[in-house]
Amino acid sequence: MIRFRFGPGAAKVRAVHPPNIPELSLALPPKTDEAFLREVDEELRRDQLAGFWTTWGKWVAIGVVAALAAFAGFLYWQHHNGEAAGVEGEQLQAAYDSLGANNAAAASKPLAELAKSNRDGYRALALFTQADVLLQKDDLKGAAAKLGTIAADTSLAKPFRDLALVRQTSAEFDTLKPQVVVERLRPLAVPGGPWLGSAGEMVAIAYLRMNQRQQAGTLFGQIARDTGVPETIRQRAVQMAGVLGVDAVATGATARVITPAASNEDTKAQ
Repeated sequence: MIRFRFGPGAAKVRAVHPPNIPELSLALPPKTDEAFLREVDEELRRDQLAGFWTTWGKWVAIGVVAALAAFAGFLYWQHHNGEAAGVEGEQLQAAYDSLGANNAAAASKPLAELAKSNRDGYRALALFTQADVLLQKDDLKGAAAKLGTIAADTSLAKPFRDLALVRQTSAEFDTLKPQVVVERLRPLAVPGGPWLGSAGEMVAIAYLRMNQRQQAGTLFGQIARDTGVPETIRQRAVQMAGVLGVDAVATGATARVITPAASNEDTKAQ
């Protein structure tokens, strides 16, 4: 910078240097590509969400309401079902109390209602109880019909149906052909099975009636050796196996092998 002076000494001209000023430079703006794309992406999502709610919002709301209504209905059904089950339990107990007091007539109505129940357990118990009442009256045919209803009801659990089939066959045993007994109960008369004692004994006797002594003796031997079979049935099986010449090695304390001669004497005594 050149500075001029006027007045005395005006002819003098001197150069005045400006103070040191730092060099200015315009800073480059930060990169905005990433931020810009993010803003565009967010805006696009907002638009898509708004469009979705515009198109489907009503149906989503209906779906949510329907789901809540279904859940509320399920809770009501569960509560109602529990109350109804409690009522049926009281009916069954009342029927048992009447039977305990030797008042079968008073028990017949609640049992008849429960025999039509939609609840498998109460329906099965009512039918079994009706069959027991008929057996006490020596109505074998009627009892067998009730038990047959249980055995044929595939909606019931298999243990219920198997028990009913065994008891039905027992009630009808004297009127059935031996082959029918074998066909009915042979699937249940297996070693280790829960029905080997009851079902197996009837099957073995049916074999005897069909003059199939070997099959009968083998089955009696299996019954005698199975510790899960009730002791009274095992004892009879040991005796019958001995009559048929089968060596029934029993593990129970009271089970024993009877010789054919001794078993014949026992048979005559009976």
